[in-house]
Amino acid sequence: MTELLEVRDLTVHFVTDAGVVEAVDAVSFGVRAGEILGVVGESGSGKSVTALAVLRLVGPPGRIVGGAVRFEGADLLALSEEQMRAVRGARISMVFQSPRTALNPVLTVGRQISRLFELHQGTSGREAWRRTLEMLTLVGIAEPERRARQYAHQLSGGMCQRVMIAMALATSPRLLLADEPTTGLDVSIAAQVLDLLRDLGRRTGAAIVLITHDLGVVAEVCDRVTVMHAGQLVEVADVRTLFTRPLHPYTQALVRSIPRIDRDVAMEPIPGAVPSLLMPEPGCRYADRCPRVLDVCRRERPVLLGAGPEHEVACHAVELEGAVAVR
Repeated sequence: MTELLEVRDLTVHFVTDAGVVEAVDAVSFGVRAGEILGVVGESGSGKSVTALAVLRLVGPPGRIVGGAVRFEGADLLALSEEQMRAVRGARISMVFQSPRTALNPVLTVGRQISRLFELHQGTSGREAWRRTLEMLTLVGIAEPERRARQYAHQLSGGMCQRVMIAMALATSPRLLLADEPTTGLDVSIAAQVLDLLRDLGRRTGAAIVLITHDLGVVAEVCDRVTVMHAGQLVEVADVRTLFTRPLHPYTQALVRSIPRIDRDVAMEPIPGAVPSLLMPEPGCRYADRCPRVLDVCRRERPVLLGAGPEHEVACHAVELEGAVAVR
């Protein structure tokens, strides 16, 4: 299947007074039309920064220092800012992690949605307003006409999240970047939102990149999964393989951390913490936390290896077991 989005060796640094923070380090992945790709990892692993970099929304002191981002054959990093504005919101949309701060505080939420129809689809007046109310209803907002005339500070956090999702879906984008889209929502609304995301993919052939901490959500809606740790990609697999045959020690620890009632310890926490990305040491960034660490792990960064169909892993210990390098 053709890749709608192809990210190769994407690298993002933040230049601070203390030094350079290597937030995203040579990350490569692809997203196919119509599929839902999950991106998982602890806080600080670089998931959100990767999504922002795809849309070239990383602001100072951050900067994209290397790599390529190809969408529908065009390198987004080579486009002018005016060309990127035509891409953002129309062909690629994003649900931001902090919806209250992402919404414009001086415009009603309805006006913010209707402007999308005006800017990207040439719809205005009553038709734009009708479609705005339709989108608010679609994401489960009661009394949509009253809510549409309110400002972000008048809405709850969960309602702001639903407004952001309505904005992201309004123009039927080819690619949706969803950063923790169900945060702040109750279980029933979260389930409706996930159904909406799946329906968008089926109806339009759009691809979805779903960033989440919730492995239950990943198991329910994703086709493939990429696992990030400390700014680096450590494993890529189809969703069934990830849960039944995880190979990287970090992925294995993530799976073991899922709460379960059929074992003595309901939840097994991952030891240690995400290492500092301020001028990190060479080698694997999971080495200090890894039960299978080797001497080479502290000297050399592992490359992605083919460990089976649709399965890649970056681990020196797995390489010794016979995986084949693919990049």
